[in-house]
Amino acid sequence: DVQLVESGGGSVQAGGSLRLSCAPSTVRISTYCMSWFRQAPGKEREGVAAIAGDGAATYYAKSVQGRFTISRDNARNTLYLQMDSLRSEDTAMYYCATLPMYPCAVDNFVFGYRGQGTQVTVST
Repeated sequence: DVQLVESGGGSVQAGGSLRLSCAPSTVRISTYCMSWFRQAPGKEREGVAAIAGDGAATYYAKSVQGRFTISRDNARNTLYLQMDSLRSEDTAMYYCATLPMYPCAVDNFVFGYRGQGTQVTVST
């Protein structure tokens, strides 16, 4: 089975930082647009960031623009999400997912594979 394994979540105070990682077990991420999305209890799923297969283009939700950075290391077959200046409203379960190469967009939820998620909790 294909697995995407997220890590790096945790509890942090507002203004702090976390770095999430996503390491697929069998797929090569270089063949996919990759995405991070999140979901908090009682709220709708929200696309956070997406990155093209070669890393040349990145896309962000307005709510995280300027605070989060998505990146990928295709040689290590790993996707990252650097989260800075965290706010309480960023509290959610964060998931990584594969998307088709096109369209590579933050609001594309037509996932191929997705992980089990890693919890991020931001306290004030």
